[in-house]
Amino acid sequence: QVQLVESGGGSVQAGGSLRLSCAASGRTISSYGMAWFRQAPGKEREFVAAHNRNTYYANSVKDRFTISRDNAKNTVLLQMNSLKPEDTAVYYCAADIDFCSAYGCYAGVHNYDYWGQGTQVTVSS
Repeated sequence: QVQLVESGGGSVQAGGSLRLSCAASGRTISSYGMAWFRQAPGKEREFVAAHNRNTYYANSVKDRFTISRDNAKNTVLLQMNSLKPEDTAVYYCAADIDFCSAYGCYAGVHNYDYWGQGTQVTVSS
């Protein structure tokens, strides 16, 4: 079992930055595909970014967000710059044991085996 705990969320004005962190415990995640998803009120959970050997981003966050991992700390990070009000959501960290590099795999909620509880990000205009 893998436990994932997100942190770093908060409130920020448009144009600002936040860095989310996802700390894993229970097993090392170095061989897992890791991703961030988000869910805004009344909307479905959506893909944001993923990292395995390569990085993958939703078009809406490309060039603004950066996913990375620190294997020594068993942690995944999401650096979010130039934030917009539409980025407001609960952000979730997820781990996939058998990561697949096709969009239909890494962007699919149901392909991930472990999830964190989420951290709220609020961007005001």
